[in-house]
Amino acid sequence: MISVRNLHKRFGDLEVLKGIDLDVQQGGTVVVIGPSGSGKTTFLRCLNILEAPSAGSVKIGDQTVDFSRPLSKREIASFRKQSAMVFQHYNLFPHMTALENVMEGPVTVQKVPKQKARERAEALLTKVGLGEKLHEYPFQLSGGQQQRVGIARALALDPKVMLFDEPTSALDPELVGEVLQVMKDLASEGMTMVVVTHEMRFAREVADEVIFMDGGHVIERGKPEDVFTRPSQERTQRFLNLIQNTDVL
Repeated sequence: MISVRNLHKRFGDLEVLKGIDLDVQQGGTVVVIGPSGSGKTTFLRCLNILEAPSAGSVKIGDQTVDFSRPLSKREIASFRKQSAMVFQHYNLFPHMTALENVMEGPVTVQKVPKQKARERAEALLTKVGLGEKLHEYPFQLSGGQQQRVGIARALALDPKVMLFDEPTSALDPELVGEVLQVMKDLASEGMTMVVVTHEMRFAREVADEVIFMDGGHVIERGKPEDVFTRPSQERTQRFLNLIQNTDVL
């Protein structure tokens, strides 16, 4: 479903990604962990060209983009249809209800008829546990509820792949669980996902593969039980020791 080869990203003289390779099978969940500044978010943003890679290629589904040449706006727009991204901050339209927020993309971007988009939005909001909040505005919702609206909004675009950039990092601790449960449900239903997160329990329970990044490199990858209990790289072990000492794992 996803194939990444030799992905590089430079910001001027600073090379943030230094040749990343990744494969994700259809229905698989890959969780990317690592310290701040390791390149995790940049990598995720490169997967749907929110950041244009400097070199390499990305394939999602049956579409491949090669960054050895400039891409046209049409090529970028077509490729972005393959995936949807959920960000750290919810970025909901404050003047729209939850229902209207979820309808907006399909109606405006995909030209879906409003009634069809409404039915789909209602079903998705019910799916994420917000069936009784359809007509409430973002200011009336908790952070966890707003993030679940954000997930429903992404799903409304019917993506092949869901990309999550630390979706719980802006939430109060007591609200984290409700968002993670929605993500667990998506994984169990076979949604292909790449998740950047500091939620190590989620990584252990849900990931098919865990990738540890540092300094723009993939330092280690493997099944959760291997990475968390018997990492092969000393740098991975130091990171996990730090996480364990802060009682996150």
